[in-house]
Amino acid sequence: MEDYLQGCRAALQESRPLHVVLGNEACDLDSMVSALALAFYLAKTTEAEEVFVPVLNIKRSELSLRGDSVFFLQKIRLPESLLIFRDEIDLHALHRAGQLTLILVDHHVLPRSDAALEETVAEVIDHRPIEQKCCPPCHVSVELVGSCTTLVTERILQGAPEILDRQMAALLHGTIILDCVNMDLKIGKATLKDKSCVEKLEALFPDLPERSDIFDSLRKAKFDVSGLTTEQMLRKDQKTISRQGIKMVISAIYMDLEAFLQRSGLTADLRAFCQAHSCDVLVAMTIFFNTHNEPVRQLAIFCPHAALRMTICGVLERSSSPSLNLTPAPSIHPDLQAYLQGNTQVCRKKLLPLLQEALSAYSDSKATPSGQHETAGVSGEQADKELDGAGASLFPRLSQDEEEPLLPPTPMNSLVDECPLDQGLPKLSAEAIFEKCSQISLSQSTTSSLSKK
Repeated sequence: MEDYLQGCRAALQESRPLHVVLGNEACDLDSMVSALALAFYLAKTTEAEEVFVPVLNIKRSELSLRGDSVFFLQKIRLPESLLIFRDEIDLHALHRAGQLTLILVDHHVLPRSDAALEETVAEVIDHRPIEQKCCPPCHVSVELVGSCTTLVTERILQGAPEILDRQMAALLHGTIILDCVNMDLKIGKATLKDKSCVEKLEALFPDLPERSDIFDSLRKAKFDVSGLTTEQMLRKDQKTISRQGIKMVISAIYMDLEAFLQRSGLTADLRAFCQAHSCDVLVAMTIFFNTHNEPVRQLAIFCPHAALRMTICGVLERSSSPSLNLTPAPSIHPDLQAYLQGNTQVCRKKLLPLLQEALSAYSDSKATPSGQHETAGVSGEQADKELDGAGASLFPRLSQDEEEPLLPPTPMNSLVDECPLDQGLPKLSAEAIFEKCSQISLSQSTTSSLSKK
């Protein structure tokens, strides 16, 4: 792998067409390994002299925020210096020069900033349902497995298993185990295909680490936030949604809410984060395990605009589908409402629709049926401010044109957005049925969509 990656870096210095295998913007371990492994496989199995380059879709400086990835690279002795990051290659310049072909792994929707690159996408490999209106018109391979790395592993095992060495096998093996929560049947994240690929890798390389050992070490590294600043914690795992020009960031924080709220200079840090990221609202969901290894979730809503903050809190408190079972928690910080979340099965993925509803409710509350903004109960000067702010940014750096997609193209994080905190998917027998039905449905949907195009 080292020699291959060195060749990729050398290819960047030449003026020649490149096939770039691009992971998603979250660049979690699954995305990173999928890009590395697929690019390596294509480079080894393509007869024509084409260059396949894996690109991690973050800045190099952001890798340090992904503790599990840093830990795993060190464990398998793959130097970080050999990796290629998004700020080290100009994909748009390559596109303008007619020298770019994209292969997307672990996502199928490009962000607005990369919309011009959609026409260069030649293939998609993903493990989430397709957004038909957004998916590029190319060959699409989608299957609802626990890890996208599973689909890449299957392709390698079927096409050229001889290219695997222990280093590559360890990358694939550990990533699938982490994504599928150590293949725990009670949790139900792992599908039959995930299990099969892990077993085949273990049969080929019997000296691979024990599943529980690699899972525990990767999970510990993923949840380790020691040494991170507040800004880094918020950036480590964030999602973004928008409504009517109002932008909200939802971050996962891997520590107890009480300890988080006691951080020195927290209010100033939260304000600085919102201004730097041009967002009006910051929602932090803290996630940790108690002494009984049970998941604990808590919420903090930071918003300097009282009416917007109250609307969001009201929607969350009143929600019955799902019910969050919120209990207000003490907070000394202005503009911040904290809660203990009784229903730990409501992850960020399930929280997103409620937050979208809250933003829509706030936008609706600013206008009467006649289209005039509601200003009752405020002074004339205050009303003018409300009129200026409604439907636009509450921080000066956000414009109405910066609205993000309703759901960002980031992957489900198996340790944060679903398992092991949900505990709710079916057992093996039901899972097998669900998997098969999902595959048939997706296959028919994709085939129909592509035939129409």
